[in-house]
Amino acid sequence: MQTSTTNATGKFRGYAASLFLSFFAVAGVLWPAEAQQQANQQRPRRVTGSPNQSSATKSSSSSAAEEVDEGDVVRVETQLVSVPAVVTNISGRPVAGLASGNFLVFEDGQQQKITNFGTSEAPFEIALLLDTSGSTRADVALIRQAANAFIDALRPGDRVAIVGFNTVQQGQSTMATVDVLSKLTGDRKALRSAIENLGSSHGTPFYDALERISEEIFHEPPREEVRGRRAVVSLTDGVDSTSDSDFDVARTKLLRSGVASYFIQVNTEDFVEDRLLKDCQDDGRLTLSAKQLQRYRQIFVPGAKPDDYIDFCQMGQFQRMQISRDLYNLARREMNDLAKASGGKNFVAASLQDARAAFARVATEIGTQYSLGYYPANKARDGKFRTIRVEVRGVQGKPQVRAREGYYAPKN
Repeated sequence: MQTSTTNATGKFRGYAASLFLSFFAVAGVLWPAEAQQQANQQRPRRVTGSPNQSSATKSSSSSAAEEVDEGDVVRVETQLVSVPAVVTNISGRPVAGLASGNFLVFEDGQQQKITNFGTSEAPFEIALLLDTSGSTRADVALIRQAANAFIDALRPGDRVAIVGFNTVQQGQSTMATVDVLSKLTGDRKALRSAIENLGSSHGTPFYDALERISEEIFHEPPREEVRGRRAVVSLTDGVDSTSDSDFDVARTKLLRSGVASYFIQVNTEDFVEDRLLKDCQDDGRLTLSAKQLQRYRQIFVPGAKPDDYIDFCQMGQFQRMQISRDLYNLARREMNDLAKASGGKNFVAASLQDARAAFARVATEIGTQYSLGYYPANKARDGKFRTIRVEVRGVQGKPQVRAREGYYAPKN
């Protein structure tokens, strides 16, 4: 979202409030009864060896069952690659009740032996990123109320982290910051207290927020019961305006955490564009930040002089509009890229109905993920990226499967 010099219009506040309330209205269906009834669910299980193994060998194999996410470096013989996967039918609905025999996993085209498998009613862990910048700043109170309704819908064992944006004073100016209001917890009282402290900002440090989530929320390896059941759910337009980090850094760190990324993209483009075209003396205007202008120059016109992208008010209306549109398209590509690479998905909230459907689908998919694990046949410690492909067999129709695209092998 862009940097704003005034509160959003009443019309947009009504839209934003309805959107956020519609999001949390679906929180009660986070674990749909239909999906629970269909699923022949079980706790993830670990294969430690054949019945004839010696106790020493079994012990060694058991202790070796450690998960490796992108970029992790461990001993080759202890490398367990975890692959969360979502299977949907031709209508896009999750397919439940599958067994390990229904899956085939390939690494760089070579079939792997699935040693760990699970789909269950196990708890989930979600980092909920609430974008309270730009045009939604006036609706923070409503967002707090809706977030509390979400907390009330939690099941025992479910854990959620709350992340938002805030504005702090730095000398004579203000700056937007990332607020990790609560780390993963199922303590409803603590979560409500964190939500009460949800602030707002005059900028969008979106990349910084993704980086903080990977470093603080999902830094530790997942517990056995939530392996393959971690996700970031971000409600945002994805247009960064104030981050010190960049997308590539945030993407790499989040992928190494092995977390599926889901983005619910709020459609703010028309609202923003209309105000970018206003005169700089107009109280209702929006402006592009200095960091946005320099990022735009580096990506889209690297040969241009930095001084040509400093003063927003000296730019013509056509140039402002073009920059805004390019930044929105860039944000969409980045969210699609990260979602695809991690096994998540990007949804566009073009209307209130679309937003409700998007959040419902995200919640359903998180609750019906399968967790596959294998020890790679390729023992080379070359640090190269290895592609993963998951196929489904023995299922009627034309099921679609979505899983992480790969991981980086260990390197000496």
